[in-house]
Amino acid sequence: MFDVQQGACSGQSGPPVPVLDPLAAVRAEGDPPTDVYLTGRVFLDIIFTGLDSAPVRGTESWARGMGSSPGGVANMATALARLGLRTSLAAAFGDDMYGEYCWDALEQGECVDLSLSRRVAGWHSPVTVSMAYEGERTMISHGHEAPPAETALAAFDGQHAPGCPPPTRACVAALVPGGGEGWLGCAAGRGSRIFADVGWDDTGRWDPADLTDLQHCEAFLPNAQEAMRYTRTDCPRAAAHKLADLVPLAVVTMGEEGAYAVDGRTGETAQVPAIAVEALDPTGAGDVFVAGFVTGTLAEWPLADRLAFAGLTAALSVQEFGGSLSAPGWVEIAAWWQHVRSYDDQDPAALSRYAFLDALLPTAGRAWPLARALPTIGFRRPA
Repeated sequence: MFDVQQGACSGQSGPPVPVLDPLAAVRAEGDPPTDVYLTGRVFLDIIFTGLDSAPVRGTESWARGMGSSPGGVANMATALARLGLRTSLAAAFGDDMYGEYCWDALEQGECVDLSLSRRVAGWHSPVTVSMAYEGERTMISHGHEAPPAETALAAFDGQHAPGCPPPTRACVAALVPGGGEGWLGCAAGRGSRIFADVGWDDTGRWDPADLTDLQHCEAFLPNAQEAMRYTRTDCPRAAAHKLADLVPLAVVTMGEEGAYAVDGRTGETAQVPAIAVEALDPTGAGDVFVAGFVTGTLAEWPLADRLAFAGLTAALSVQEFGGSLSAPGWVEIAAWWQHVRSYDDQDPAALSRYAFLDALLPTAGRAWPLARALPTIGFRRPA
């Protein structure tokens, strides 16, 4: 059983929140203070749910549900922090009300370290409107690149090389087709374990040369379509094996079929079926999957357990709406495990895959529920 510690965000009032530290068994003196570093663009997400079909041109559609939450890279940062990892985010925030809301939601609400982030005067926050229907989503986004920082990335205190983040156990990066993340080589050289996914290639090239940054990565986690297009295969499992020639650990998510992983160093493979849930909003589920896999990897769990845990956290997230604020915490995971063992709404054989949870889950409850997406960002806090 991991230790359940009491902790609260710096400057946050109210009782401390019970936090399960999944890395308690592997922490040692001299470890870096941060578990995971990530950088990227933060959006304000506005999510409409309860649509029976896609909007029709020239008509007005009413949604039965709506929520707002930080989005973009905030999805990953929140998912990591809710699983008890010490998470540091370097991002630009607008100095508008949207930016203020996202900053407060991450720093005060989720205990994400924003000391490497910055507020940009006169720059408005990027916004994404997401419409969830028929188990899928359609998104419309608007935003501009933030003005460059006055100093290079991670020359934060004079002790770090320009363009390189501070020492951390792991970094999560989104590979950009046609572009490179220059800081990955430096971070990997310092011992950080790099976990990467990739965005959709709008150019349609799907050029394997765009994956050169995988040389710095420990794990690559694309979805089935991305993996097959980059490897020129017609099977997600075959794609995973080809990707394992480029990166030590290839993990391919396959939607309703679950996920498949290949460890290129040992030849070990693992496949875990998806958990049957009623999906409300798939926004951010891929980020939650990566966060779950990173957690299990840093905690040194067996490959199949990591894969199962990642799939579980992603499945729980789609039952809530709102990207970042749909991510589950340990108490929600424990509640699911208790529920499925009490009812017969899941395949018993599939559930046996999650028996490892018995030794992991907390016995202490959370002092108050996790924040979820609300229809507005304007509610005033009680005095």
